[in-house]
Amino acid sequence: MQIVQNRRTFLVGLTAAVGAGLFKVRPSKAAAEPLLETTTVRLPRWVGGSYCWAGAYIAGELMRAEGFTDVRYVEADKSVDQSEWIARGETDFSVNFPPNQIASIDAGVPIKVLTGLHSGCLELIARESIRSVTDLRGKRVGVDGFNNSRHVWLTLMSAYVGLDPVNDIQWVVLTEGATPTELFIQGKIDAFLGTPPQPQQLRAKKIGHTILNNAVDRPWSQYFCCMISATTDYVNRYPVATKRVLRSILKAADLCVSDPQWVARQMVDRDFVPSYDYALQTLKDIRYDRWREFDPEDSLRFYALRMQETGMIKSSPQQIIAEGTDWRFLNELKRELKT
Repeated sequence: MQIVQNRRTFLVGLTAAVGAGLFKVRPSKAAAEPLLETTTVRLPRWVGGSYCWAGAYIAGELMRAEGFTDVRYVEADKSVDQSEWIARGETDFSVNFPPNQIASIDAGVPIKVLTGLHSGCLELIARESIRSVTDLRGKRVGVDGFNNSRHVWLTLMSAYVGLDPVNDIQWVVLTEGATPTELFIQGKIDAFLGTPPQPQQLRAKKIGHTILNNAVDRPWSQYFCCMISATTDYVNRYPVATKRVLRSILKAADLCVSDPQWVARQMVDRDFVPSYDYALQTLKDIRYDRWREFDPEDSLRFYALRMQETGMIKSSPQQIIAEGTDWRFLNELKRELKT
């Protein structure tokens, strides 16, 4: 695991942002707050980039404006879920799917989910002959492994429409180095759950079609698909820092909505992702405007109930919420960041 700190690109982005007036922190608000307990924070970054993490990637400059002097992006391969990074203490904050965070809480990992970030980064891509999730019965569906993100999401989605995820679907586990996009193009799988930029790449090539998009298709579109969590230790020891990190991420989410072109360019210029076009399209597809609208507790309750029904977790939704969430910072920030 590598800590990435590209100082030059950070400063270039910061200069442009300050010139545009985008990263201002109201002096009266900052002056009224207690001093930071720490000026260091560690955030996750995937090798090759994660296009739907724009809110967390761009937030680094906002954190510096909030007084942080050591903003680290810890880089690791996508083969290891970031729930493992935060469980091992390699990052202080995490951007992850609610089912992954729920599984961690159920397993006793000391994290606190703090807010939802966005909805709409998942698309179920299938052959033209497959028109709905129920049509996946007997079909080959690609996953990276059992009980990983794709498998968990697809298990929940198929069970929700009455399929038996164990017996009705032919799960195809990807071999090391293979991508679901490649296998789909080669005709070796019939469907897979895509994350940016996979759906955008296939649409550009006019290959396959989307049978479920969690930005628009109920009930999935009514809940967050990515949420922010932090280690319980960081939240307890550094509540002022926690709030300022969260404020930076939510301000960055607003930037994703108000100026997606600028955000996409910053993501590429700072080497977070390689493609401006895919970054911009992802920002247009994802609903970064929903952190004010949706109740994050509803999202955890919904997914925890689905996971309990399928036997993925033993804890009740009430236990998950009681043990693994802290909404006080979000509640304060919703009042502060009203537009």
